Amino acid sequence: MKIDLTDTTASKINKALVEGRRAIGTPAVGMVLTMVIVTDEENAYDAIKAAEEASHEHPSRTLVVIKRHARLRDRTTSRLDAEVRVGSEAGAGETVVLRTYGEVSDHAGSVVLPLLLPDAPVVVWWPVDAPEAPAKDSLGVLAQRRITDLYAVDNPLEVLDTRARTYAPGDTDLAWTRLTPWRSMLAAALDQARVKVTSAAVEAEADNPSAELLARWLEARLHVKVDRVVSEGPVVTAVRLGTDEGEIVIDRPDGPLATLTLPGQPSRTLALKVRPTSELIAEELRRLDADEMYAIALTGEAPKENA
Repeated sequence: MKIDLTDTTASKINKALVEGRRAIGTPAVGMVLTMVIVTDEENAYDAIKAAEEASHEHPSRTLVVIKRHARLRDRTTSRLDAEVRVGSEAGAGETVVLRTYGEVSDHAGSVVLPLLLPDAPVVVWWPVDAPEAPAKDSLGVLAQRRITDLYAVDNPLEVLDTRARTYAPGDTDLAWTRLTPWRSMLAAALDQARVKVTSAAVEAEADNPSAELLARWLEARLHVKVDRVVSEGPVVTAVRLGTDEGEIVIDRPDGPLATLTLPGQPSRTLALKVRPTSELIAEELRRLDADEMYAIALTGEAPKENA
């Protein structure tokens, strides 16, 4: 069910949500968090689709904030339009698409605040155009977790260094989430090999932010220098860990399969596919505390408890 509201207010949107749930016979129970997506019109469809797919694992109220083009930003066009979606139109939760015009765009936090689920965690996701310091953004300050994506920027390694300077507990990035299968396999390989790593290399396409985060994580955990080796890609293609017994290698030149090689053991084939955005978001919503490993990979040290 969809309800369109033009030049509306937060109170009218809340009323429409209640009316929509009543019309389809669905009570407002079972939603575990509020997901706020800040995006543009071009990327809104894909972001909403990913959030709705993730909501099957994490039922949530999704608030999509779309700030319209700057040329419309003047007092005569300052307004808030909304599209309320409930039932099958909104996955396993409910979705409100908010389009802000004029001065309203400068006060997105005030628009969103009355629409948050009471006593529920808040997660903010910027699929594109994330702020330089997410924790200080007017929407970021409302959230326990703040999700960005270095794959959506032009100079990801420069932005990665900026994120390291502005990091606050609760920040994370989908470039890091994409590494979960790699990190799990590397940890399992080291548990099996039980050898000391003396050198390391990460092979990936040029300027890949996941590869840089993986290299920083390995340096922090293994206390060795990690070489960055440019390959043809796509994304991360191999990790090589040198030991006195021989190399530990995870190699994925292309496709969803990787080869794991351990010293003195036959090679084995492992599944290592590139996951869709909906799976990445679902993974991030499984934990709402600060991701200490991301902080270590990003900044080289664990976050301070009183940060």
